[in-house]
Amino acid sequence: MRKAKVDPHVQCIAELEALAGERLAKSVFDYYAGGAGDELTLKDNVLAFDRIRLRPRMLVDVSDIDMSTNLFGCQIEMPILVAPMAFQRLAHEEGEIGMAGAAAKHKTIMVASTLSTCTLEEIAESAKDRIWFQLYVYKDRDITLELVKRAEKAGYRAIVVTVDSPVLGRRLRDMHNQFQLPDHVKISNLRDRFLEQFPVVDHQSGLAAYIASLYDRSLSWKDLQWIVELTELPVLVKGVLRGDDAESALHAGAAGIVVSNHGGRQLDTTIASIDALSEVVQAVQGKIPVLVDGGIRRGTDVIKALAIGAAAVLVGRPLLWGLSLGGADGVELVLDIFKDELANAMQLAGAADIKALTPDLLAARS
Repeated sequence: MRKAKVDPHVQCIAELEALAGERLAKSVFDYYAGGAGDELTLKDNVLAFDRIRLRPRMLVDVSDIDMSTNLFGCQIEMPILVAPMAFQRLAHEEGEIGMAGAAAKHKTIMVASTLSTCTLEEIAESAKDRIWFQLYVYKDRDITLELVKRAEKAGYRAIVVTVDSPVLGRRLRDMHNQFQLPDHVKISNLRDRFLEQFPVVDHQSGLAAYIASLYDRSLSWKDLQWIVELTELPVLVKGVLRGDDAESALHAGAAGIVVSNHGGRQLDTTIASIDALSEVVQAVQGKIPVLVDGGIRRGTDVIKALAIGAAAVLVGRPLLWGLSLGGADGVELVLDIFKDELANAMQLAGAADIKALTPDLLAARS
């Protein structure tokens, strides 16, 4: 059921961004929407899906569509997860709690960011057992240990270690805006350890200065192995774009990989996530699940990712636009649209369940 009090006329994801741009403060919209450098990777994440064409099957019984799947013992309604996104209370006062509640209603997984504006415990309570924790690794390793143990205690089902952010990409919009958190928005998971806000640096992003002062730039594969050994939870590695890095993650004990270029927000001119997916899938040879994020805007994009070999996809910005427009109701609207589009696309492609989303559905690419 569409959420009429958000906007009954919204029918596709593309319509949401402009509406969110009208609702949000410029610096907040730019933080969410922007990418690194000239934003070439940001654009290509979306355009890369447009270059892939489908070869639908005919005369397949699609009267009963099953979009469900299981990830690390967690049964979900559709192979679409909520990507980790920071500072969600900039979009709406419900923040991550509203996002998690909407994901729970759709029986899918939310990945909660280290840089959440609600505590990981509050988010877990709203998520109702379908929740993973995204981890940034700080120079102070006691913080890493503390976050992992808190996630375990709160009922998180997996740890997702982001490995593509030793420093922040040059996000020109944030630099021009001197991006800062307003006083009422805090980095809630780390309140007792150090700054709840960013340092102020002239003509620079406050977030960039925060990360430069606190994140561990020496992080290596041996540190990933250390994190794996910290916990009984499955540990996924987010930010992999190469087959050899996927093999290194596997050897370090990773239970899964998220193919990701951080939404085009780190190194500009990086390969689009969907273009990197096949190499990573081939490298792990089915030993661990591979997920992908970046540029997913339609149900057909989900089909393409799964046909290449992804176990599921993660969606980011569209859910933030929904959150900004109506809190949890807005997020539900976005998930409704994705669910409707995916079901329709599967029926038209001749796939009754996600196991039928195989490479033969894709046209050869030159």
